[in-house]
Amino acid sequence: MSKTLLEMKSITKTFPGVKALDNVNLKVEEGEIHALVGENGAGKSTLMNVLSGIYPYGTYTGDIIYDGKVCRFSNIKDSERLGIVIIHQELALVPEMSIGENMYLGNECGHRFSIDWNKTYSEADRYLKTVGLKESSKVLVKTIGTGKQQLVEIAKALAKKARLLILDEPTSSLNEEDSRALLDLMLSFKKQGMTMIIITHKLNEVSYVADKITVLRDGTTIETIDNHGKEPVSEERIIKGMVGREMTNRFPKREKTALGEVQMEITHWTVHHPLYPERKVVDDVSMYVRKGEVVGIYGLMGAGRTELAMSIFGQSYGTHFSGELKLNGKTVKMRRSESDAIRHKIAYVTEDRKGNGLVLSQSIRVNTSLANLKAISSHTVIDSDREYAVAKEYREKLRIKTPSVDQLVGNLSGGNQQKVLLAKWMFAEPQILLLDEPTRGIDVGAKYEIYCIINDLAAAGKSVVLISSELPEVLGMSDRIYIMNEGRFVDEMKAEEATQESIMAAILRSGKGA
Repeated sequence: MSKTLLEMKSITKTFPGVKALDNVNLKVEEGEIHALVGENGAGKSTLMNVLSGIYPYGTYTGDIIYDGKVCRFSNIKDSERLGIVIIHQELALVPEMSIGENMYLGNECGHRFSIDWNKTYSEADRYLKTVGLKESSKVLVKTIGTGKQQLVEIAKALAKKARLLILDEPTSSLNEEDSRALLDLMLSFKKQGMTMIIITHKLNEVSYVADKITVLRDGTTIETIDNHGKEPVSEERIIKGMVGREMTNRFPKREKTALGEVQMEITHWTVHHPLYPERKVVDDVSMYVRKGEVVGIYGLMGAGRTELAMSIFGQSYGTHFSGELKLNGKTVKMRRSESDAIRHKIAYVTEDRKGNGLVLSQSIRVNTSLANLKAISSHTVIDSDREYAVAKEYREKLRIKTPSVDQLVGNLSGGNQQKVLLAKWMFAEPQILLLDEPTRGIDVGAKYEIYCIINDLAAAGKSVVLISSELPEVLGMSDRIYIMNEGRFVDEMKAEEATQESIMAAILRSGKGA
């Protein structure tokens, strides 16, 4: 019989005006992979922050029993001393420092006033080999991709002698190949006796790696499911526990209507890297999108999708631009200015909502109006009443879950933050929306609501370009799909004729593919 390594009993955590956790219970057996699932705002990350000491003892009620002993952590160092290590969704690496320096930052090898660099780099190299990274630990973090940075975070956790490893959305920014490699690495750690808790919205990953699945909803424990029963646990079964109802369709149906005229067209669009001008990040790309059309762009990590979108949006990425941009049939010479793009009714919803899309320290009210301040201002003075009314209107329209539009955006769940980001750009009244990973890191229920918003925008005659790393999303939401690889469009397909197999085949035919 397996030994219980962790038990969290009756955990209750309250923030001003919000009960984030309400009598939550969690039991994790030694040597298992335990999945924690639930909608955004269900309390998953909050529970793990309680466990790791980010929310110290005294700020919550309930008990943490680890390895048979009641624990009262004052900070994250307390939990790490016992081998409880958390890897957050947003990677905590310093780009300008080496891999080895990052791995031992705050956990330095040597004496109080003297770091043993030989030991630092030799130990770091050993752990990098364990996670399958061939890079030297002396390489700067900024020179490696996101997938490898995620492996560095895991190597960093191993260097802290992790016994219970918590991974919060570890594959949210990885392509399918890198995601599967990371999941296989977790399974290999399990064979070595490590215990893991994984938070993820990708339910196929839950089915692949988890031994048990605990479902949270609205800050309470709904159930814990054994994934090794007589029948495999279906995604539909998990979703029902998460949202409290059956979800027969992942993607809302959109009424098929005649599409309008071409609203945006680019031809022979070429963009060079801002730091390495000899390298093309977008290479002779041509595309168009009609009024009322949702056009998907799919490609593997590094294909150039984000670079393409940002270069169209006021040339906000890249250098040495060439090619032609037409809006409603007229050639537009866009200056290197986001405000110029906004003036031409183009919006870019970034994939990095926390870093580039929202001001987390400001309210929903302030964030909603950011891209269109002139609409709520008189002679450069902001009308606070008008700003409040606009934010309230979009809160109701997009069903943003919050008691007040004065709530700080940083206190919202990921799904509600994404809705605020959409509200910001919808208030700017664009005709063309470039949506870059609009559902990254949010749950199936919130995804469905975002999909409904996209359909409503298309029905209103807007042109939508949907960039996504999730093939089912591209297939389920698009009218047409462009497939991108190594900075080029390698194929174009009608959605009804496209399949996951045909899209991946197009990428593999076009070059190295990954």
